Amino acid sequence: MRTNYLLPNSFKRIGWFLFIPGIILGTVFLIIEPEINFLNVTVFSIAEHSFMEEREFFTFTENNVLDELSGLLIIVGALFIAFSKEKSEDEFISKIRLDSLVWATYINYTILLFAILFVYDMAFLWVMVFNMFTLLIFFIVRYNLALYNLQKQVGDEE
Repeated sequence: MRTNYLLPNSFKRIGWFLFIPGIILGTVFLIIEPEINFLNVTVFSIAEHSFMEEREFFTFTENNVLDELSGLLIIVGALFIAFSKEKSEDEFISKIRLDSLVWATYINYTILLFAILFVYDMAFLWVMVFNMFTLLIFFIVRYNLALYNLQKQVGDEE
């Protein structure tokens, strides 16, 4: 089966090397909100709106980029992990990949619908922040569990 949309298998390892530090940095940022001075940089901003200040568009601003860095590492790493070919990519692996993606989408949006109905204000903003990552994370977990179960099943038959 032709899978032109998948990355080469070597990207999976790169993905894990990006994803794990991204999760660690993101967790550290959420728990202790460190102010790492060398990450204070001037960045270009399309839109900015701070509390009790006017909105600004297309400007440069001083920002600590720890949260942006962790978000980029998580998203790029998760994309590399999720959409890299397996060493032996066949139709059954493609079916597992598709089923896992559909399952992850259903779970992700079920949680989002629940949050829309029952979570408000700043808590909802945090739900939306996490929602950027959960679809890929749910997919990776479900896909790898399905592959593990398949390998276990094949091993038991031999």
